[in-house]
Amino acid sequence: MSSGIVDLRSDTVTRPTPGMREAMARAEVGDDVLGEDPSVNALQERVAAMVGKNAALFVPSGTMANLLAAVSQTRPGDTLVLDESAHPFNFESGGLGMVAGVMTKTLRGMYGVLSPELVEQALVLHTDHHYSSTTLVSIENTTNRGGGAVYPVETVAAIGRVAHTHALRLHCDGARIFNACAAAGTHVRDYARHCDTLSFCFSKGLGAPVGSILTGDAETIDRAHRYRKMLGGGMRQAGILAAAALYALDHHLERLREDHERAKRFREALEGIPGITFPFPSPTNIVFLDVPDAPRCVAELKECGILAGPAGPNRIRVVFHLDIDDDGLERAIAGFRGTAARF
Repeated sequence: MSSGIVDLRSDTVTRPTPGMREAMARAEVGDDVLGEDPSVNALQERVAAMVGKNAALFVPSGTMANLLAAVSQTRPGDTLVLDESAHPFNFESGGLGMVAGVMTKTLRGMYGVLSPELVEQALVLHTDHHYSSTTLVSIENTTNRGGGAVYPVETVAAIGRVAHTHALRLHCDGARIFNACAAAGTHVRDYARHCDTLSFCFSKGLGAPVGSILTGDAETIDRAHRYRKMLGGGMRQAGILAAAALYALDHHLERLREDHERAKRFREALEGIPGITFPFPSPTNIVFLDVPDAPRCVAELKECGILAGPAGPNRIRVVFHLDIDDDGLERAIAGFRGTAARF
């Protein structure tokens, strides 16, 4: 925490730790557009090996990673299948339609988690030219609007089999994939082996200031590299940012369980309080609360130094991260209790 504020709006609000700042200051750099930044190259090679893929591409944001995954594995006019609450469909400014030129078929999963049966029923596979053919399936793990729900590895494997049986591709928007791994007791490779591409963010739970990465086979990542350049995502001496990402991989993976534990304690402390209900389970670091008047609640919380994210007229989202310690947790609990008492 900084300045006495408990900022629960997102895990994107974290500040680089002193150790991360030092690593950034010492980073070896070069021109990454020319493929000459040693820190970026080291990051890409490390992540590719970590997830069991041939290649990886460092990009400015998770939004760009998802867009590159789509544009590199589809053709304009194709259909992409994803959950109706998925981040690329709701919160990425229409890039799938505007840039990738794809149709979207949205499904309603359980807390944002799709079943293989639901996916298979939605596919358009025949050659009738009246229809847009499905060529890509996208899943989100953990699910943002599903309250941080986690895909079981078995479900991802089954969806992968459905996709690959029909010669389709599967992308995993793994913005918070390491939260999923921490909750499920799995390795990222356990998920990645069933997906053609997988992306994740360094700037969420891992606490880096900027950056995401897209992984996949060499041919797909080569196409993504071309589109990254086209979209203005080619960065020059980006090793300063890659150094932060490398530091995060070394120091911030194991501690994600602390965020999950604080989210659990937060929820347990507020369960049963009149005026507060929980619409979803909270297995990771994201907690949604339903209250009578979310804007009023958020405004009152702000007055006592607690920032929370309104997610609807009656819904609030809070996210735990490395800048929230036990003192911040207790202040958040007290703040929500006090606000609920005034409903």
